[in-house]
Amino acid sequence: MESTRLIAVRHGETAWNVDTRIQGQLDIPLNAKGRWQARRAGQALADEAIDAIYSSDLSRAWETAQAIAQPHALAVAPETRLRERGFGQFEGRTFREIEAQLPDQAQRWRTRDPEFAPPGGESLLDLRTRVTHAVAEIAARHPGQQVVLVAHGGVMDVLYRAATRQALQAPRSWPLGNAALNRLLWSPQGLSLVGWGDDAHLSGESLDETSA
Repeated sequence: MESTRLIAVRHGETAWNVDTRIQGQLDIPLNAKGRWQARRAGQALADEAIDAIYSSDLSRAWETAQAIAQPHALAVAPETRLRERGFGQFEGRTFREIEAQLPDQAQRWRTRDPEFAPPGGESLLDLRTRVTHAVAEIAARHPGQQVVLVAHGGVMDVLYRAATRQALQAPRSWPLGNAALNRLLWSPQGLSLVGWGDDAHLSGESLDETSA
């Protein structure tokens, strides 16, 4: 089977990104800057050969995907398995509020305990399984083609770790910027990294995902 080229894009900025408030699977829209970032990502990819675009169905990712799809006259395919990690009771709270109100849970979250799931949410192990299975299925449908995946910071983190064979608990040293372009190659043997964190089209106007 031929390899599939993947361009993974985190959604544009939201007001909750600015506030360091956990969005998880809550449907928070892009802010004005996020819509600008989405348009810039679309412009950056306008001249590339793109065969399909898949997106999380949450509006911040969906609107970003629509901006990328527009120059290619492609329909975006919704994929719920590309949603952000479910954070349960953490959702809607800022990082500071979680640490103050739920210190024991915050400690397990901050140390990246792979088995820890916030009440009502997902563990990192669950997230990795969901995302890697979805991406493998999508990529296998498009051998020899280039596919765009629009999703969230936690999804980008899983993809980077899978492509570089990094453990879930390894400290993160790579960026997860809003609307940055991340390139990977998929084959039946797994993912490999081609390029990461390209935000030249944003002139540095991209927040990193500090909670992934």
